Amino acid sequence: MELEGKAYPKLLVRPVVVVTTISERGVPNAAPFSFNSPISFEPALYGFSCNPAHDTWKNIRENGEFVVNVVGKDLGELMHVLETDYPYEESEIEHAGLTEEKAKAVKPPRIKEAMAWIECKLEKYVELGDHIWITGRVLAVGVKDEVWKKEGVIDVEKAKPLCHIAGEFFAVDMKEAKYKRA
Repeated sequence: MELEGKAYPKLLVRPVVVVTTISERGVPNAAPFSFNSPISFEPALYGFSCNPAHDTWKNIRENGEFVVNVVGKDLGELMHVLETDYPYEESEIEHAGLTEEKAKAVKPPRIKEAMAWIECKLEKYVELGDHIWITGRVLAVGVKDEVWKKEGVIDVEKAKPLCHIAGEFFAVDMKEAKYKRA
C-alpha cells in the first residue's frame, strides 16, 4: 500500500507526554505531545515538537521552562480534554480533574498522576516544517517508585505507557522485551 507523505507518522507508535507550562501570570497549561524524545546524555537534553500557535509555545517563550509529564494508559481518556483549545490562561489541568504538584527546579507544576516527570529549561528551539522543535536542558527528573525497577529502568507492565498512533488511536498494554546486545 502506498501512502501520501502526511500519512508517514501513522506508521510509528510514539510515547505520549503531557507538557506543563505556566503563563507570565502563573496560570498553568497542559497539553499532550507525541513527537518527543531524549536528545543527549551530556548535557541532558529533551525535545518535543509543538505547533507554534499552541499556548505551550507561548508560555515557554515567555518564561523558558516546562515539565514533561510521562503518562500511562490510566490517563488515556483525558487526552481529549487536555488537547481541547480552551481560552488562554484557562487551566487544562483543572478541566481534566488532575492534580498540580510543585516541581523541584522549575515554576510550571508537575502532574501528580503522571508516572514520571522531566523538568526542563529552554535550551534552544528551531522552526522545522510547520512546527517548532523545542529543546530543554534537563534540570530534574523523577519517577514513581511503583513503576521503577531495581535495574534502573521503568517497569513497562506496571507503568502501562500510553503511546499514540494517530488521531484517537493509541497503543496500550505493551509487554516488555529484553534483548541481549551483540
